[in-house]
Amino acid sequence: MAVGTSAPVRAAEQTAPRAGVAIVEARSIRKTYDTGAVRVDALRGVDLALVQGEMVAIMGPSGCGKTTLLNCLSGLDSLDGGEVVIEGTPLSEMSDRERTDYRARRMGFVFQFYNLMPVLTAVENVELPLLLARADGGEARRRALDALGLVGLRERASHVPDALSGGERQRVTIARSLVNDPAIVWADEPTGDLDSENAGEIVELMRRLNIERGLTFLIVTHDIAVGRKTDRIVRMVDGVIRSEELLGVS
Repeated sequence: MAVGTSAPVRAAEQTAPRAGVAIVEARSIRKTYDTGAVRVDALRGVDLALVQGEMVAIMGPSGCGKTTLLNCLSGLDSLDGGEVVIEGTPLSEMSDRERTDYRARRMGFVFQFYNLMPVLTAVENVELPLLLARADGGEARRRALDALGLVGLRERASHVPDALSGGERQRVTIARSLVNDPAIVWADEPTGDLDSENAGEIVELMRRLNIERGLTFLIVTHDIAVGRKTDRIVRMVDGVIRSEELLGVS
């Protein structure tokens, strides 16, 4: 598999998706945080499309709106303007409960600090989203073990997080994000708490899952080594997309 780079595209082209079906579209989305004393325009008319099966990195300096964009695209945060369309349905047409249900069924999340329950084993952490969705206990356990197998940790299923390394804990988090067979996985600084060796292994794992299973990933990262493993780097500054770089994977 050869990876090449091209120069950043012109601003008029920067949000054009690669060939394929857009699974997520942001249309002129805006988000403002107003404390009364301070007003921050976190997103200022962002347009972006993610193609099904694409792996995209969002990069930029701290405070540029990367995590806010992820939260708005996934429906975790509300919008102050514009629209987000996922799998053909505007999020604005869903009730809060419908958005929550959609996230549980069709989205996976990977965070920097794992968010694992310390008293639960690896397999119990992975199966938890299914049990909360009232899945059959036996089926939830089978799917959780299968997900741990995908990330190479089936033999560590009975270990609690404190008995796992940082890299293993992040693999458990990735397994949990996959257990509901999501349409898209959102990852916010997934390697930010790891050393370079473990970080490399985690991004390689995500890339393998992207290629072998056709999973769509949107990854917020400061790490250019992570960005270079994706199909496309979208760079943000001050709440807007400034440039895009296509990394043609063949």
